[in-house]
Amino acid sequence: MAFLQSLELGALVQVLQDAPVGALVVERSKPVVLYANRSLESMLGYESQGLRQVPLTNLIPQQARSRHDEWMRAYFQDPHARPMGGTQTLYALHRDGQTVPVEIALAPQIVDGRPCVVAYVSNISSVARLQRRLERVLSVLPLGVLIVDEGGTIRECNPALEEQFGYAVGSLVGQSLEKLLPQRLHAVHKEHVAGYQRDPTPRRMGVGRDLTALHRTGVEFPVEVALSSVDTEEGRQLIAVVSDITARKGAEDTLRQINAQLEEFTYVASHDLRSPLRGIADLFTWIKEDIPAEQMTPSIAQNLERVQVRIERCERMIDDLLDYARAGQRDSKTAMVDLGELVEEIAGTIQVPQGFEIVRRLDAAPFQGHRTPLGICLRNLLDNAIKHHGGEQGRIAVSAADLGRFLVLSVEDDGQGIPESAYQRVFKLFHRATAASQGHGVGLALTRRIVNAHGGSIVLERSAGLGGACFRIHWPRVAMKGVQDD
Repeated sequence: MAFLQSLELGALVQVLQDAPVGALVVERSKPVVLYANRSLESMLGYESQGLRQVPLTNLIPQQARSRHDEWMRAYFQDPHARPMGGTQTLYALHRDGQTVPVEIALAPQIVDGRPCVVAYVSNISSVARLQRRLERVLSVLPLGVLIVDEGGTIRECNPALEEQFGYAVGSLVGQSLEKLLPQRLHAVHKEHVAGYQRDPTPRRMGVGRDLTALHRTGVEFPVEVALSSVDTEEGRQLIAVVSDITARKGAEDTLRQINAQLEEFTYVASHDLRSPLRGIADLFTWIKEDIPAEQMTPSIAQNLERVQVRIERCERMIDDLLDYARAGQRDSKTAMVDLGELVEEIAGTIQVPQGFEIVRRLDAAPFQGHRTPLGICLRNLLDNAIKHHGGEQGRIAVSAADLGRFLVLSVEDDGQGIPESAYQRVFKLFHRATAASQGHGVGLALTRRIVNAHGGSIVLERSAGLGGACFRIHWPRVAMKGVQDD
């Protein structure tokens, strides 16, 4: 591009003096300020006319001065209007010695018959501050962040992403995004990117599919990716937030295997145990029928009764084992849960001995939730409080209150309580407080499994008000996606 038509300096000053951006005129043969407008004088801390004939190097930070003469020569060899500095951040030197981040656009101009350059200077301090703030946020963000242009080139990434993929700081900028993907996914990835660019709405990538990324060592690892986009002067850029989910994926797979193995074992064991137990029960019935009445002494009758009780107990244990296995599955049905109605319903289905009183302190709002499994938990806790109370008279308190997104449901009693050393053991399958305790040691284990499967928690404490045991359940009032069994 040739120099623009010659202008007199006075005419150029008229155009530039009140311009909202800084402007200065420099002659090719003499690197001093021929003219600077009011905006630039104010930006760099100079009085009116204070920049005239000042060497241009006075406005350039010390570290950039050695290269400035070379830049000037290169520009006048091919003078054309263009921004200066490319993607680099440029700085001007304030009169007080501080640096000011700037953007500079250059335009060649003949002034009074002499080749000159007009530099338009914008103070981008506020932009630079935002940039530094963004860089600080990205540098401490625990999730990996990628910024990729429409050609699939990585324009920016944060330290967390570089660490996830095993690369040195800054080594991924300018590389192709495909460097981070397994070879077999390159073709389909291009299709997915093209599809996203046609509809660039913020969303998770690969919903319903397992996504994998490629570590620098060649090892693949599972990831989750959230996508967004932003339109810039350089075109649309894609922003990807990448999470390494290796640990979570491993835990989920392990848990899934354990649950599958437990269910398989339970169903196989129940079948293998139930058939011979049923045979033993039939055989036992025949033996009783074959014993002549005159030979049935009180001692024999008592022993036969003991055998009958044990057979029935084993059958109930098999049923309990199946219930425990099923309890690990989250109930998909929801209904309106009114604690007053639920407590009345459950209290009506259990046998409350004379001398026992169930007190209700219910201060929880109705909510849409998993009513049936919550009712099973409440029934188990009430049964447990009655069976292990240890007295002929007793007081059981059921209380409920809202706490954030949880319902807090407590069942406490004034019985003999549970030693603190046994607080964790009572939730183990088939654990019984003593050999003489009623039941099979399944109720509390079943309760905890149901509570955990629905995203809640259960703890055992000593009742501050009644002195016995207090079981406290935190049950979700608000459904959460992706809740897993603990």
